[in-house]
Order: sequence, then structure tokens, then C-alpha cells
Amino acid sequence: MFKIKSLLKNTVIHVRTGFKLALLFIIGMAIISFLIFVVYKPMYSVSLNNEFLGYTSDKSDLQSKLNEYMKSGDNNSVAFVEIDDLPEYKICLLKKGLTANDDEILSKVVSTGTPYYKYYAILENGIEKCWVSTFAEAEQIINGLKEKKSHNKDTVSYIVKYDTQLATLTNTETAIASLYVNPPVNTKTPAKTTTGKNTVVYKNSSLGLAAIQQPVSGSLTSRFGVRSRIRSSAHTGLDIATSSGTPMIPVTAGKVTYAGYKGSYGNLLIINHGKNANGQTIETYYAHCSRLNVSVGDVVDENTIIAYVGSTGNSTGPHLHLEIRINGTAVNPQNYLYN
Repeated sequence: MFKIKSLLKNTVIHVRTGFKLALLFIIGMAIISFLIFVVYKPMYSVSLNNEFLGYTSDKSDLQSKLNEYMKSGDNNSVAFVEIDDLPEYKICLLKKGLTANDDEILSKVVSTGTPYYKYYAILENGIEKCWVSTFAEAEQIINGLKEKKSHNKDTVSYIVKYDTQLATLTNTETAIASLYVNPPVNTKTPAKTTTGKNTVVYKNSSLGLAAIQQPVSGSLTSRFGVRSRIRSSAHTGLDIATSSGTPMIPVTAGKVTYAGYKGSYGNLLIINHGKNANGQTIETYYAHCSRLNVSVGDVVDENTIIAYVGSTGNSTGPHLHLEIRINGTAVNPQNYLYN
């Protein structure tokens, strides 16, 4: 009986001792945590290619600002920025007196990218004559020439341009004055020719077709030949980003040879445009479509709505992946649609 009481007493003593130690540990940790909370705060160190850039308290907000700048530029002449390497973030504890430098970090990261400028080229018979900064100015020039009944009013058009170099811009009055051509005396004004809604016509002897046009309007987000993490080889086309559901028209008239889902292309259309003046077979590919509007065997012209922009297949957002193939070999669409 004495042994049992002694054992119980020892057990109680050990339990009390253990409880006191645990309580002291908890109190100690609470004091340490409080001191850390008072003196330090959690932040993120930011580096790019192993170069330290600074600190941010909200990496999501900083990355969102960077993504928006890459996508939309500076809302002025810069349309978007291509940046190959993105910053890395590591959480750390820093004294509360240290402030974040998000704007400086953003400026340093953006400076490593390649800015693409957006402007509008005014063309006469497919040849660039002058450049303006906005769509409204381009429209004013076209309408101004029509109002003045310029003899060349039906041969003047405009296209949107994206380039790493900003062209020398002019104003609408100067452009209209330089483009205006007096109508010939005793000569009737030639009849207006049309090519379809939002169509831009090019004479292009190098491709060998009579005329081609842009399938959709939008931002060029991935160029021909570019490599990235989302694809295993060089880019075989040109990506044109625009809102989902935007209707698209063919580059030129032809016959549909493929209409369906095809791996990383998603919903894909292939149109055969026959042989060009050089005897080469010309095909165009339209990928990532949300919906196809034509079928195999259909003959389409420049005004046919062939499909709608989407994000099917290997895609990070709604856009048209456009390819031009000559005798089966992919070529850079930008050489034909933007020159």
C-alpha cells in the first residue's frame, strides 16, 4: 500500500513539473513571437537573374502590375512589353522601419524587356506614306480625303502597326495635305471599290497572291520563331490577342481542307488558297478557335466569317494563332500582313 502511494505521489510531481515546463515554454515562445511582431514584419525579397532588386510587402500586387504592363504597356504609345525572365520572390523577416520599393522594382524589371509601340500607318496603293498615333486620327485622314474628294480617296487605307521602333508621327492636317490629289479636269470620279468589313488589302508579289487581309484586329502577343515554356519548339505562327468570340475572316479566298480539333492547336481550320504566281501552294492555319463556322470542302471568300476567337488547345488566353505555309513550310505572317 505504501509503495502505491509513493508511486502516485511521484507521478503527480512529474506531471506538475512537466506542466510547468510546458507553460514556461509557451510563455517564452509567446514573448519571442511578440518581440518579433513588434520589431519585424514579413516581406518578400525580389531578385531577377540572381540580381537583388529590393523588397515588396505584397508580391501578388507587384506581379499583377507587372503582368498588366506586359499586356497593355503604358496606355500611350507602348502597346505591350515582351519580357523573357520574370522576378523571383523569397519571404523574409525585416525590421519594420524598412519600406518596400515596388515602383523601383517594376521599373527595373520593365527595363529588361522589349517594348512594342502601337501606331497606325496610312497607305496609298498599299505603300506606307505617313503614320499617326491613334485610330481616330487614321479615320479622320480617310474621311478628310473623302470630304475633299481627293482623287486618290479610294486607294488610301490604314493598318495598325506594332514595332520595336516608333515611326515618325504626323498630325491629321499635315497628312491630309500631303496625301491630297486634285481630281483630273473633265474626268469622272472613279467608282468606289470595297473589299469587305474591316478588310485591309495588300499587293504582295513575294507571297504571290493578288491580295491578303488581316483575319482579326488585336495585339500581337507572340511572334514567329519565339521559344517559350509553353511550347516544345519555336513558334510557327503569329498570335493575335483579342476578346473571345471575335469573328474572323480568311487571309484570302480559298477552300477549307481541315475543320476540327487538333491537339495543341485546339479547334483548327486549314484553308488551301491554291498555287500562287510562283507555282507554290499557299495554306493558312487558324487555331484555338472557340467555334468553327465552316466545314471541310467549303469555299470561302474574303468576307466569310470562318470561325470565332477562343482559347482551346494549348492556350493561355483568347487569341488567334495564325500560320501561313508555303509548300508546307511555315513562314512569318508578319512579313506579309504588316509590311
